Amino acid sequence: MKYLIIGGVAGGATTAARLRRLDEDSQIILFERGAYISYANCGLPYYIGGTIAERDDLFVQTPESFYDRFHVEVRINSEVLSIDREEKSIEVRDLTGGRTYSESYDKLVLSPGAEPVKPPIPGIESEGIFTLRSVPDTDRIHEYIAEKKPERAVIVGAGFIGLEMAENLHRRGIFVTIVEMANQVMNILDYEMAAEVHQHLKLKNVEFYLEDAVSAFKPDRNKKLSVHLRSGKVLPADMVILSIGVKPDTTLAQKAGLEIGESGGIKVDSHLLTSDRDIYALGDAIEFPNPISGHPMKIPLAGPANKQGRIVADNIVRGNSRTYKGTIGTGIAKVFDITVASTGLPEKLLKGIGIPHTSVITHSGSHAGYYPGAIPMTIKILFNPEDGRLLGGQVVGYEGVDKRIDLIASIIGMGGNVSDLAEIEHAYAPPFSSAKDPVNISGMVAENVIQGTSLQASWTEVFNPEKKKDILLLDVRTEEEHALGSIESALNIPVDDLRRRIGELPRDRKIVLFCSVGLRAYVAERILRQHGFSNVANLSGGYKTYSISTQKQSNEDIFSGEFIGKDDHIYQGVPRKSEGIQVKRIDASGMQCPGPIMRLKKEIESLDSGDRLVQTATDPGFARDVESWCRMTGNSLLSVSHEGGVITAEIEKGLPLAPNPMRQGNGTTLVVFSDDLDRALASFVIANGAAASGREVTLFFTFWGLNVIKAQHKPKVKKDLMGRMFSMMMPASSRKLSLSKINMGGMGSRMMRRRMKSRGVDSLETMINQAREAGVRLVACQMSMDIMGVQKEELIDGVEVGGVATFLESAQESSASLFV
Repeated sequence: MKYLIIGGVAGGATTAARLRRLDEDSQIILFERGAYISYANCGLPYYIGGTIAERDDLFVQTPESFYDRFHVEVRINSEVLSIDREEKSIEVRDLTGGRTYSESYDKLVLSPGAEPVKPPIPGIESEGIFTLRSVPDTDRIHEYIAEKKPERAVIVGAGFIGLEMAENLHRRGIFVTIVEMANQVMNILDYEMAAEVHQHLKLKNVEFYLEDAVSAFKPDRNKKLSVHLRSGKVLPADMVILSIGVKPDTTLAQKAGLEIGESGGIKVDSHLLTSDRDIYALGDAIEFPNPISGHPMKIPLAGPANKQGRIVADNIVRGNSRTYKGTIGTGIAKVFDITVASTGLPEKLLKGIGIPHTSVITHSGSHAGYYPGAIPMTIKILFNPEDGRLLGGQVVGYEGVDKRIDLIASIIGMGGNVSDLAEIEHAYAPPFSSAKDPVNISGMVAENVIQGTSLQASWTEVFNPEKKKDILLLDVRTEEEHALGSIESALNIPVDDLRRRIGELPRDRKIVLFCSVGLRAYVAERILRQHGFSNVANLSGGYKTYSISTQKQSNEDIFSGEFIGKDDHIYQGVPRKSEGIQVKRIDASGMQCPGPIMRLKKEIESLDSGDRLVQTATDPGFARDVESWCRMTGNSLLSVSHEGGVITAEIEKGLPLAPNPMRQGNGTTLVVFSDDLDRALASFVIANGAAASGREVTLFFTFWGLNVIKAQHKPKVKKDLMGRMFSMMMPASSRKLSLSKINMGGMGSRMMRRRMKSRGVDSLETMINQAREAGVRLVACQMSMDIMGVQKEELIDGVEVGGVATFLESAQESSASLFV
């Protein structure tokens, strides 16, 4: 038998190797138009960027090594011109010597791949404009950068290759601009997931234009390029990378009269046979029904091509014994510090072909939160609302994205549902995952939707003015979180106050609840539903997804003066003079909200106006909180950057904001009645958060609350009998406080303190010190002290003694008074 294979790389080379392993005696010839038969196509951008240092590392096999190992004859620089199906032969041109000859076959395999799209844009053939698909393309780009040393590059198209090239050119010190015709990058993602990529690109100072396209390329006399956009803008460029997409190379198949499918690829059956029984096809050039939708699709990915090659070889040797099930299109890409992955079908495609679906968005940590270094990731899954069949999944994050997308893909591939996702078993240890993995959590949330336990509302519904007017938005985060940023017109009732304030909510309107990521809102939703509220929904993905999706997405003109100070470009900095300016650096990594903001407030008070503070933190909310804090306090946020999940903010201290006579009652007063450890913690978390936001805060300690502010080391004082009895029965200081629930003879409070320490949450005593340093006013009730025999000498330093008038004065000047 004689087997001919047209095209190498993933599909053709894999087929040839498998054929030889199954059939030692047949003649196998592989034809490749280029000079290389087996190379790491996906590694090309990383060689250009310098991550892959050696060019030779890109090559898997050479013609010589392939022949030595598999006894397969490889003819490189050989272009197949035509196929004669009746004679079962092909016509080949030797591109080196120029001769043309015929070669017969018993079985023929087509693996021609795909070609980069080059639309007929004026000037597209100009010097300095490149595509990236092959080793010669890579060599041309690499040599051009070495010789010309370009300073600015424009990338046209924001798919996988476009974004990978953006990162690698940026790595080479080239300023990168991306132009994308769609309203988002990476069309494998849905908009709100792509929005996370947009914000990350902003942090990296990558300029990008969305919903715009190139109308012309114009070189000048110095061979510099100007890229003209349809919007009328003109971008300077030293080089251009075209990443508009690929189209299947079906020229040979069409000339031979083979059937071409409706999507434009070579049509094959389940055995990967074309319309000719002796010709097989595989790889980027074929179309095959998608297992989820049943619609023919082209999936130009290396993984499916390799698997198809194995099946084709088996079917040639063993008589069509294997069937191809299709590919669900699982892909992954590195975009600077984040990883972006997708499997199955995105929502926009499901809508387009009319498949019933719904979705949930969840935010989780890459591993157990109490183990250091947990970094956030976002998961979106799409599923049938009736039977829960999983239809698609998307993950964006820093660590562990690959294994999460693989778990989701496994469930989709087996035709599973969201319950399978909720129950899927995974390896768990704190450095790698959580007992409930992020994919388990997404499946559980989806189960709640199917079972009617929860109703999800999308950010688009809340953002739509027509729909929004009929909705009551309820922010169930803390008052301090709400002050740092919320959805316009939202009512704020913290989840822990909801039962007490439930009478404030209307029963005749739809209520959409939200918190940071959806967890507290789900608790609030269950409370309301069980109190008779039926028209209640949880905002999918919480305020995090809403705020990211509703920001300005593009990042054009990032160094233009007209954008300085606008919210659209909060992440962009403008170089400022630094002579004589003090720069202080602090690390708040591991601290949870509001710890980083409290640390920021404390440290910046020691600086003079115009000096700068650079703070790092790992709390994902810090990037947004620091922006809001700077606006509220009159300081300037110069830049915010992400590097591997660590957020770095540079702040310039400004002049204190002048009092606003139109804004009265901006203080916060809390009455601390309880000496329960958990309630004391809540009091100081709220107080410190309010103080960090610039509010005047007063804590009024009465009755049992006095025990919270007792000093640990007290002088001996003279007391009457009742005073001594109270002293014996009450906690001696904050370190002796008990939990209000599950205290278990003091074990509960010890467990709570250990848990707080492992999660990077400050102790109560540290919070008390922070409050004093932040200027929080601590007032002890004189009447309560008299009744309970507590003397001022027993209290910590800085506590005032006052009465009801002191409390009333503070409450009158406050916008919020709380009783704890």
